[in-house]
Amino acid sequence: MKLFFRWVVTSLAIFMVPHLVSGVTVDGLGAALATAALLGVLNVLVRPLLILLTLPLTVISLGFFLLVVNALVFELAGSLISGVHIASFGAAFFASLIVSLVSWLINRKWRGRVVFYQGTGTAQPPRSSRSRGDDTIDLEQGPGGRWS
Repeated sequence: MKLFFRWVVTSLAIFMVPHLVSGVTVDGLGAALATAALLGVLNVLVRPLLILLTLPLTVISLGFFLLVVNALVFELAGSLISGVHIASFGAAFFASLIVSLVSWLINRKWRGRVVFYQGTGTAQPPRSSRSRGDDTIDLEQGPGGRWS
């Protein structure tokens, strides 16, 4: 479920980018969904290699060169998907920055607290009782990512 949510959020961010950055066009929601899926694959396979190859530049720039790596990966994804067109590296840079920020903000809000209510089968309390009693399992994610 979490992977699906991240994919949809990234797709919507990619679909929104042409309205904010000139030089980027996305032909439709299908192209945005495909680009988000390809970005996920490229971030797993290609991005670590690029980070390793550019490590000296990343260290010298105090990590800011990672923004260039993100833009390169975004531009690569745009060149492989037929419905996404990126006019320049600058457009890819700002587009990847927007997609990264939106994805980070939304995914940061997604994690946190999960409450399961017995008998409803969902994360919603039963209509008869909105109070938390013995029929709840309350989980909260701490700063280290551990659930308690």
